[in-house]
Amino acid sequence: MSSTTQHIVGVSSTIARLSAYAFLRWIPGHHFPPIIISSILIYLICIFGSNPEAFGRHRPTLHEAFPRLFPHPQPEDEAVIETEDPEDHAEPAFYEDEKSFFKIFVFGIPKWKDPQWSYFTIGVNILLALFTLDLVFRGPLLYPSTDLTFSRLGYVDSTSAKVLIREPNAAQLPIYVYISPADKATWTTTDTIYYLGDDTDFTYPITFTGLQPSKKYIYSLSNDLSGTFTTTAASYSEAAKSLTFLTSSCIKANFPYKARAHALTIHGFQYLSKVIQTLPSPPSFMLFLGDFIYVDVPLRLSSSLRHYRSEYRRVYASPSWSLPGLSTIPWLHTLDDHEIANDWSGGNDTDPFPAASDPFIQYHVSVNPPLPKGSASGPETNTTYFQFTNGPASFFMLDTRRYRTDPEPTPLKSKSFFGLSRGLEEPVPEVPVTNHSMLGPVQLESLLHYLSSPEPPHVYWKIIASSVPFTKNWRFGTPDTWGGFLQERSKILAAMHKAERELGVRVVILSGDRHEFAAIRFPPPIADFSSTALPSLDKRNKIKAPQEQQSPLILTHSTTTQTTTVYDRTESSGPHEFSVGPLSMFYLPFRTFKQIDEEDVAIKYLPDGNSKVGLIDITPLMGEVHKKKSMLKYSLFIDGKLQWEYSLTSPAADGDVVGKRGARWWLWS
Repeated sequence: MSSTTQHIVGVSSTIARLSAYAFLRWIPGHHFPPIIISSILIYLICIFGSNPEAFGRHRPTLHEAFPRLFPHPQPEDEAVIETEDPEDHAEPAFYEDEKSFFKIFVFGIPKWKDPQWSYFTIGVNILLALFTLDLVFRGPLLYPSTDLTFSRLGYVDSTSAKVLIREPNAAQLPIYVYISPADKATWTTTDTIYYLGDDTDFTYPITFTGLQPSKKYIYSLSNDLSGTFTTTAASYSEAAKSLTFLTSSCIKANFPYKARAHALTIHGFQYLSKVIQTLPSPPSFMLFLGDFIYVDVPLRLSSSLRHYRSEYRRVYASPSWSLPGLSTIPWLHTLDDHEIANDWSGGNDTDPFPAASDPFIQYHVSVNPPLPKGSASGPETNTTYFQFTNGPASFFMLDTRRYRTDPEPTPLKSKSFFGLSRGLEEPVPEVPVTNHSMLGPVQLESLLHYLSSPEPPHVYWKIIASSVPFTKNWRFGTPDTWGGFLQERSKILAAMHKAERELGVRVVILSGDRHEFAAIRFPPPIADFSSTALPSLDKRNKIKAPQEQQSPLILTHSTTTQTTTVYDRTESSGPHEFSVGPLSMFYLPFRTFKQIDEEDVAIKYLPDGNSKVGLIDITPLMGEVHKKKSMLKYSLFIDGKLQWEYSLTSPAADGDVVGKRGARWWLWS
């Protein structure tokens, strides 16, 4: 019975320790807390509920193990009788000590001959259980943040700015809103707030209008909230030729876990603050690409509206927002799955989406950029995709969750890791036509219209923000990305190629979600070697395209033996994607990214790091020959350190893009 008990104790202790390490330092998956707590309960029951001599001799009391910490004087005439352990003479002393070390410290099996170290290893396991409970429950139980008062910047352009406030104290009403240029003390009353109620969780979006471009302002409220912001440059001005902004995704308080840290500390914000302080001027905004809350990580405690709202409040109640440089940056938000439920594809009517959508609307959409022109507006529509222009770039922010259906049915080989989504093992040869959609018909039409619309002469970049990767190169959780909606993706990709070919702009996709970084380009197809239309080559290896191929090919995800597509191999040709995350969360220690064809070409893959942020810096290229060109530099910071840089230029003024600026049909050998 003794050896069986020791075996159970060793197994349960090992499971608890490995699971606790994974949960606290690696990935806070919802499977781990039940495993850790149940394993340690079994461990303690076997130790303290079994035969006292199961671990060598009678179990000593704490007074016997730690006489200085727990003094317990004995009568003078009482002698302490030492019980000899029958195992003492079983093996040589050196080997026994070595064996005891591994049993006690590695496997957590106590041996009462060494009472201090035995109690110590038991205490370690108990402490791991407490740390697990602390990570799960300390924030929700001790910080409901119902009395939270704060203000934050939302969308800012050249003549207006949006600010969100929260004030639950009715005694502060009415709240008077003032604004003044930073260089003058001329305060103007812009708004008076008479009511704040539970229907909006006591939030209110303030809009300042009639502002001057490139000017710093101070806003102040009668409830002692205040802040500053700077309007963007006027269109066509010299300052509007440049733009700097940040992008990332995914934050979770106090992960990796630190026992002494505040429960709401967001560790990645320290690195973000460090990056901001190294810049010559503050970035224009943070483009945050989803998973602002993790309602189902590590455990979903409720699916109620009240709980979803409390998750947003806890993030905004974090002391990390006070770090230098964070309070003056506008944050623009997209929606992703963990703000609803993991890999959400249940539409906008199925529970828990309505409860999850409410605080996203109140805390984020209310101060986000404008809706695309022609989109349904009003409080009942809850349109959650956005379009705006800032300097040399126009932006389209997608909602990849509210309108999506289930992924396309494909013969996937499933993978599963701690409940995460399936993975794609190999390219799928044929997929039947379906109505599966990530964007829904209305949003898709709006995006295609955006891609086909000419930009003003000073705008060189079309930037699309997607909360999930556009590439299909991620080989884990692929159906949750655009890799699960390949037919819709092919339409969008064709529109991107057409925009670059005909409008003289570069298309860039910014995405998140994966907790890894990857840069990908999507080269345009330049020839289709099929049995019915084979192009010929001249002596310079130049393609002579048949008449029916004079328009660019629309490439779908299907690959057959009858069709071979040739792609432009020019360096940096085609739209580019930069997918980055997390800002403050776990990363996977195994590799999940792999190029599978020539349609999605991998540029760089950097998976490690708990905090990743991308810095986009768009500047004009100087000189007469470059007077109509712009350069975009992407800088990746991992844990606050610059790790990778990549530069792109917009199309040249004349002669090297297809359509109204010429044509290029090269087959590179």
